[in-house]
Amino acid sequence: MAPYIFMERNGYHVIDLRKTLVKVDEAAQALRQIARSGRRILFVATKKQAKDVVPTKVKEVGMPFVTERWPGGMLTNFPTIRKAVKKMSNIDKMMTDGTYENMSKRERLQLTRVRAKLEKNLGSIADMNKLPSALFVIDVQREYIAVREANRLGIPVFAMVDTCCDPTPIDYVIPANDDVNTSIELIVNEMCEAIKEGLLERKMDRTAPEPEAEEAEEEAKPAKVAEDDEDEE
Repeated sequence: MAPYIFMERNGYHVIDLRKTLVKVDEAAQALRQIARSGRRILFVATKKQAKDVVPTKVKEVGMPFVTERWPGGMLTNFPTIRKAVKKMSNIDKMMTDGTYENMSKRERLQLTRVRAKLEKNLGSIADMNKLPSALFVIDVQREYIAVREANRLGIPVFAMVDTCCDPTPIDYVIPANDDVNTSIELIVNEMCEAIKEGLLERKMDRTAPEPEAEEAEEEAKPAKVAEDDEDEE
């Protein structure tokens, strides 16, 4: 992290905030383009300081997130994870179609416990039907398994990287303190705002008229005026 360190004071490394600003802009622009193309970004933040911040912000932009323990193989063994999510959906179906009511008290209790565990670990990615196009990670040391899986699959990794971490496996490094709630909230908010812009641009792109249709409309106008003139004569 030497290129991102401004100075050392009392044994602590001070991050160069000018470089942080540059890296925040780079990451935000890249995430905006990913969102604009309709792809998903998976946020990974299982540390205590990020658990309360990430879900609130990320839910607003409709992106998946992991705030409990990272399940090993979540990316590299994605089909297995999807089976677990499907199991959760099947339990929900059983609870609504009458099957649940016909079970014994013990069976219902076991089923409820399984459902609660699946919801806790996988509920936030229930609608993620395919691998994400990018990961946004808070604390790359803690989430090293997630980073390693993403690297293996060629999935770009965006991350808040503190001075004690190795930035080498990270594609978009944001040098920042990942131990303070305010720092995490600030960075995550900037990323989510960029994603929100990308989603809005995507919506505008899809509702905008096709250029060819506009040209045909313009060409038709003079013809209509001429027809109107002939009718008047």
